[in-house]
Amino acid sequence: MSFLELAKARYSCRKLTDAAIEPEKIERILKAAIAAPTAKNVQPYKIWAIKSAEAFAKLKQATNYTFGSALAFVIGSKAEGAFVRPFDGKNFADVDAAIVATHLMLAVQDEGLGTTWVGYFDAPKLKELFPEMQGYELIAVFPVGYPAEDAKPHVRHEDRRAISEAVVEL
Repeated sequence: MSFLELAKARYSCRKLTDAAIEPEKIERILKAAIAAPTAKNVQPYKIWAIKSAEAFAKLKQATNYTFGSALAFVIGSKAEGAFVRPFDGKNFADVDAAIVATHLMLAVQDEGLGTTWVGYFDAPKLKELFPEMQGYELIAVFPVGYPAEDAKPHVRHEDRRAISEAVVEL
């Protein structure tokens, strides 16, 4: 499958099963995520794999959006030590973490699994429940699982702006 085919096949899967995911698939997903480029290769992010039933129960206290999965990844960034653009002071920690998150999301699709980028979660609650996350800006939760039999893309999934509308040639 080409990259364009993969990118088009990926959709926000909101119906997942809690079936066990093979460890080798999880490892490949994480390898793809950490292969993501970051500004000056500083890598100011952390990925937390929420795998145990106990950890998953804690996650559910911070978001209702786990969609039936039994595995999730939380991605956070740390501004301290990240590349800062000298001209305007723009810190790239969140940008870098978002690139990592996108790699992870596409790797999930490549493994035949489903996920969606969840931004609706109580970050302070997650940090309270998982002290390991203190000091990080939490940017995304990715519930991961095999798509349920009746899972399907949202009706607007294929709605995209035309290139001529999205791109300005200079």
